[in-house]
Amino acid sequence: MNPDRHRISDGLLDPNDDPAVSIEKLLTITDALMRHAEQGHGDHDAAFEEFRRAAVLEDHVRQRTRELETALGLLNEANSTAERARHVLAQAVEAIEEGFALFDPEQRLVLLNSRFCSELPDARARLRPGITFTDYIRAASRSRHLLLPHGQGSEIWAEKRMAHHLSGRVFYVDLTGDRWLQVSEQHMEDGSTVVLQTNVTEIIRAERSERGKLLDDQARMIRATLDHLNQGVAIVDGDRRMAGWNWRMAQMLDIRAPLLRRGVDFEALIAPALAHAAFSSGFTAARLRAWIRMSNGRPPISFEIQQPSGVVLAAYGQEMPGRGFVLSFSDVSRERLAVHSMLRANATLEMRVATRTEELAAALASAERANATRARFVAAASHDLLQPLSAAKLFVAAARDEAGPGQSATLEKAHNALLSVEGILGALLDISRLEAGANYIEVMPIPLSLLLAQLTDEFAPIAANKGLRLTIVTCGLAVQSDAAYLRRILQNLIGNALRYTSSGRVLVGARRLGGSVRIEVHDTGPGIAPENQQAVFREFHRIGGSASAAEGMGLGLAIVERACALLRHPLTLRSKPGIGTCFAVELPVARAVPPPDDQPAPPRPEDLPGGRIALLIENDEGLRRAIALSLERRGIEVLETASGSEAIALLEEIGIVPDLYLIDQQLGPGLTGVETAQVLHRRFGPRPTRIITADRTQDTRDAAGQAGLDIMFKPIDADALGAFVLQSAALP
Repeated sequence: MNPDRHRISDGLLDPNDDPAVSIEKLLTITDALMRHAEQGHGDHDAAFEEFRRAAVLEDHVRQRTRELETALGLLNEANSTAERARHVLAQAVEAIEEGFALFDPEQRLVLLNSRFCSELPDARARLRPGITFTDYIRAASRSRHLLLPHGQGSEIWAEKRMAHHLSGRVFYVDLTGDRWLQVSEQHMEDGSTVVLQTNVTEIIRAERSERGKLLDDQARMIRATLDHLNQGVAIVDGDRRMAGWNWRMAQMLDIRAPLLRRGVDFEALIAPALAHAAFSSGFTAARLRAWIRMSNGRPPISFEIQQPSGVVLAAYGQEMPGRGFVLSFSDVSRERLAVHSMLRANATLEMRVATRTEELAAALASAERANATRARFVAAASHDLLQPLSAAKLFVAAARDEAGPGQSATLEKAHNALLSVEGILGALLDISRLEAGANYIEVMPIPLSLLLAQLTDEFAPIAANKGLRLTIVTCGLAVQSDAAYLRRILQNLIGNALRYTSSGRVLVGARRLGGSVRIEVHDTGPGIAPENQQAVFREFHRIGGSASAAEGMGLGLAIVERACALLRHPLTLRSKPGIGTCFAVELPVARAVPPPDDQPAPPRPEDLPGGRIALLIENDEGLRRAIALSLERRGIEVLETASGSEAIALLEEIGIVPDLYLIDQQLGPGLTGVETAQVLHRRFGPRPTRIITADRTQDTRDAAGQAGLDIMFKPIDADALGAFVLQSAALP
């Protein structure tokens, strides 16, 4: 191969040549080829092939040239666009008001604006594209414009800065000259990092100024509030130094104005004020100092101090956040003075109450003594009256039985008068016992059938004499009550109904009401007006004087009311004037009914054997003679004595044992009636015995009951005496 050919083919056309130059080159090539063909016919085919190849190559070169020119145009356009974009980006980054820096995924600096690290000029001088993020942090940590925290070196600051970088949080950097930077980082998806730095000095200074103004305003408000308070207030910080106060506190604790200033030691400030003060409720100055010196966890305290001037201050302490505390003082001198005055008044009042109580107790004791004296007087007077009354009744009964037809009516009236006197005396004794409290009740089951039958026998003749119809309906129930008092209650109610009813009837019946029985006494009398229904229960009150004095003194209903109250039996009254009255007594039903006593019927007087002897011991000669006369009329021989010792001596002398004993309880000095009966029973054997007495006290009843003896109360009724004689004759 010809080297020239290679040179020609290798340099056929240059794309950068002018078209005229390229045409000239082509003409030169053509001419050379033609001379070459003319000079060597053997190489004719090879030359032509070479020419053809050159033409084809030229065509390819021309096409390739056009493609390269197009690609070069596009590249030039792209480079121009990228340059413009880079320029725009640089302008945009520079336009950002904050410091801006971009680190690529390998954490190398790509670009930054002029404000990035402008507050750290010595660190800024070291920043250039390609520097690593670690080198950037190291340069910033060594800047002399960086204000490191107290006790912290640049290495520690760099470590903390890297920690912020990894966390991606916003943080603040303190600079010298009272300046601050706010740094925020944004991690992109491709791993690159954007760092923004904002100078927040003015913002922080403005906020601090506003906060200072707010604090000043709050301080003024707090000061105004403290000065307005009537209490003294001291505010102490965590170092136990004064942080706030009001002048009321200085006035109360007598602290001079020059000593009051912020930061002064609180304990030293108040020590002189508390040196001569007296603490109350066991509180001490040492305890207060210990509370002040606590570092934290102070419990609330309260105490009182009394100053030498007499002023009393109530103090209250409370811990605040920050280990400080507040102490407040209130002047309670007036309150304590009022309390002391009240205590003195209370003490005086208590003394007066105690004195008055003693006077009332003395008066009550005197009244009780007077009442007891009255009760004893009534009992004694009754006893003294009943003695002759018993004798009079017995003498009148004996005279009535022996008198002729002309005198019998007169003696009957005298006997009735004595019975009225006996009833009045019995009522007085009942009232006296109820008022004196000397009552003893013995609650037991009481069959109503037996009680109502006895009342029928007692009041049927009285109703018949007045022309009234008395109906007492029997009842098979038993009630819980005291037999004597219940009998007296019903006697008074039925007696009153018969006394005040002039025509018609009296009805007595029992109604079952669940667990109780109500005994009702109805009459067709004049009735009781509503305004008089309470007054009828007063002593000696008689409605309109409709009953004669011989028929009562107005004590029956008073006894009924007191006896019902004593037994807790509700008593009710219903009455309509002109129609009638109903008294009702409610009693509890008894669970068990005692079996009736199967006693033989007493013998008739004509069946009594002759020769019976009675021992009568009575110190009142007149009554003794009357009882003896009544017994002798019944065929009884009587041995009369005035005392127990005399009776015992008489029986031992004559050697005769009587068939029955009638013994007075009050025999004067020596043995009582009960004691005499016990001696007679021991020496001569048991005999039917009755204790005769006008003393209705519980002591007498108990003494007779313990000895197993029955009592025959004075005034002695001739019929009751005869019944005892008949009953004693029936005993073996």
